[in-house]
Amino acid sequence: MRPFNPKTLFSLAAVGVLALSACGEAPEEEPENENTETAENGEAAEAPEDVDFTACLVSDAGGWDDQSFNESAYNGLQNAIEDFDIDSNTAESSSEADFGPNVDAMVQQGCDLTFGVGFMLEDAVDEAALANEDLSFGLIDSTFPSDPENGKALVFNTAEAAYLAGYVAAATSETGVVATFGGIQIPSVTVFMDGFADGVDRYNTDNGAEVQLLGWDKESQNGSFSGDFEDQNAGRTLTEQFLAQDADIVMPVAGPVGLGAAAAIEDHGDALLIWVDTDGYESTDYGDIILTSVMKQIPQAVYDTIEEAVAGEFSSEPYIGDLENEGVGLAPFHDYEDEVDGEVKEKIDELIEEIISGETVVESENAPQ
Repeated sequence: MRPFNPKTLFSLAAVGVLALSACGEAPEEEPENENTETAENGEAAEAPEDVDFTACLVSDAGGWDDQSFNESAYNGLQNAIEDFDIDSNTAESSSEADFGPNVDAMVQQGCDLTFGVGFMLEDAVDEAALANEDLSFGLIDSTFPSDPENGKALVFNTAEAAYLAGYVAAATSETGVVATFGGIQIPSVTVFMDGFADGVDRYNTDNGAEVQLLGWDKESQNGSFSGDFEDQNAGRTLTEQFLAQDADIVMPVAGPVGLGAAAAIEDHGDALLIWVDTDGYESTDYGDIILTSVMKQIPQAVYDTIEEAVAGEFSSEPYIGDLENEGVGLAPFHDYEDEVDGEVKEKIDELIEEIISGETVVESENAPQ
């Protein structure tokens, strides 16, 4: 396992919570190939020699520079390329029409392991796995409908980390109104919203408060959605509507659409954003308005899956990231570290322990099983 930057996971009181492109450009900074792997003890270990292996990645329509889960998956691939000296190929999708052809292109170009990023690639990757039993496939943020033996789902119980974010949002709000919205109403989106809603409820219960949540009703599973993961204007419009209703903290679960929400909050000047998937303080240009982020360790999951496949140990057993295995977590408060009350930080520590121990169960019908 290649250790990732410890800044990417939230820690309170020492409790951790934690190529080629078919149609577009990848993020600018790519690591150079090296024949060493960083071991967990910090010493350099020799990488496999003369590895004949190609790992490939197909994005959804958000693209590699979405500052969210596509870019996270890409970073995991690049780390594996660096450490294992393997070959790679990538295909960046611009629309749903690209999904099937891009996955097929990876198969035709000799990819031993092909990942599809996101729920929208579910059918294309599933079909490719069924048609190519000698190859391996990974599906990030979704599961395989047909459960093929050569397919591995990489999914994340983000409800647990979003629960923490909901509690912090409710505790930090000065207006008593917070909000969330999604891109498309699919389980990998609404699982965030479920956890966020429960976190707000937990704060209200613990403190006799009445913080209001806009944008999502967990019981009815109804809420606000932009309709896709690309239209930043839609994200701005939804956020402006929330701000007009006195919301002062907003959590968009919509990939690049969230950048529209960030722009609206920046213009408003008196509200904060909670980012998702990555640490938005590090991955976006809006760090000065980001309270925290609900993170998925997609890079590590991709890296570990490639490592297993290179070693001939690929397994179809799903990877489910949660608080216990540090597959999900809450990012640091960064610029707002001094503005989040110490008692709230202590409470987050307690909630983390409660969730990991099973004392508190964050329930969501959208959580991966």
